Amino acid sequence: MRGKYEAPPQKRRRKEPAQQPRDFAQSVPNQPRQSKYRKPTLGEHLLRFLAVVLTVVVVFACTLFLSMKMICGSTSPSAKRTFVTTLLETGQLKFLVSWFVPAAEVQEIVNSNSMVKLDEDVDAGLITFEPFEDNEQDPEAKDLEVIELSGRTYTAKLIKVRDPSRISLATIYPWRDTGVTLEELAKQSGAIAAINGGIYDSTNNSGGRPYGVIVSNGEIQYNKPNEYPGLVLVGFDNDNILQIIDVDGMTPAQLEALVEEKGIRDAVTFQEESSDANNHFVQLIINGNPRGMNGVGSGLNPRTAIGQCADGSVLLLVTDGRGKNGHLGASAADLIEIMTQYGAVNAANLDGGSSTCMYYDGEYLMTSVTFYYSNSSWKLPAGFIVK
Repeated sequence: MRGKYEAPPQKRRRKEPAQQPRDFAQSVPNQPRQSKYRKPTLGEHLLRFLAVVLTVVVVFACTLFLSMKMICGSTSPSAKRTFVTTLLETGQLKFLVSWFVPAAEVQEIVNSNSMVKLDEDVDAGLITFEPFEDNEQDPEAKDLEVIELSGRTYTAKLIKVRDPSRISLATIYPWRDTGVTLEELAKQSGAIAAINGGIYDSTNNSGGRPYGVIVSNGEIQYNKPNEYPGLVLVGFDNDNILQIIDVDGMTPAQLEALVEEKGIRDAVTFQEESSDANNHFVQLIINGNPRGMNGVGSGLNPRTAIGQCADGSVLLLVTDGRGKNGHLGASAADLIEIMTQYGAVNAANLDGGSSTCMYYDGEYLMTSVTFYYSNSSWKLPAGFIVK
C-alpha cells in the first residue's frame, strides 16, 4: 500500500529587518550633515555680556562696601583716619564718609589731623634771580628738567623751569560750558609743558568755567573771590615772583586793587578749608618755613603743586593716587618734603584728585586717575603752562 505523500520541509526564510528611511542629507552625495546646534543671536550675546558685567559690578560693589565697613570699624583707627581725610578732599566721593562714620567723629578726625595756619606774606627779597645760559656741553645745565620721583604711596613727576618768565596761565576765556583737555590747552598756547591749575566747575566733566579768581597776562578774567570760603590766590607777579595770597572774603573791587598793587600777571585760586564738608589746603611753604601738621595733616590723593626756589626756578609737581599704579596718593607732608628737597622757598597746593595732570613735549607725563580719562585729562578752563 502506497504511503501518503509528504511534501519536503521548506526552509524558513530569514526575516529581513525593516529598512529605515534614509536621511535627506545622506541621500544627497557630498552634503555635510546638518548640526542640531543653533547659533546664538546678537541679542542673546548682548544679554550674556550684560549679565556678566552686572555680576562683576555687584560683586565689586559688595566687596567695596564690606571693605569700607571694615576700614571704618573701631579695630583700625589709622585706617579710618586715612579714609575720612582722603575722601573729604574729593569732589564726588565725600558723601561716602557720612555713610560709615558719624558726623561728630568725622569732625573730631578733621580737627585732630589738620594743618597749622600760615599767615606770612611772601617776601620777594628772598628770591634772587641768577642769570642762566643753556650749556649744550653740560647735559645737567638745562633750562627745563624733568625729574621722576617715588614715595611709599605715590609716584611723581617734577618739572624744574629755570626761567620763571616762561610760566604763564593759559585759559579758554571767554568762558563757556565745556573746557578743553590739558593737551589742547598747551597746543593752543604753543607751550612745551603744562599742569592743571585752580578750582573750577568739574560737574560731569564740563570744565568750562572757573571759580574764584583768574588772572591771565595781567587781565582779570574772572573775579569772584568770595564765591567760596577760604580762597587763596596762587600765581606770578610782573617781577616773576610766585605769590600766595589769602583773598578770603574779599570783594571784587578789593581783588582788583590787590591785583594792581601787587602787579599780578597770571594767577588762579584754590580753597583752604578744614571741616566735615571739605578738607582742602593751599599753603605748603612760605619764606622757607614749611607748614606745621596736626596729626597726619591731610589724606592721600593725587596732587598738583607749584613752588619757587631762591634762584627763581619754578617747580611744577604732580603725583598719582586713587589706585592708579597701585598707589593711594601723596599727603601734604609728602608735597612739603619734595618741595623742600628741591629748594622751594615758597610752595602751594593746587587742585588735585581727578584733575591732576601734566603734559610735556607732546605727551602726558601724568594723566587723570579717572578710568575713562586715563589716557588724557579732565576738561579744564585754565592751566599753568611753560612757554
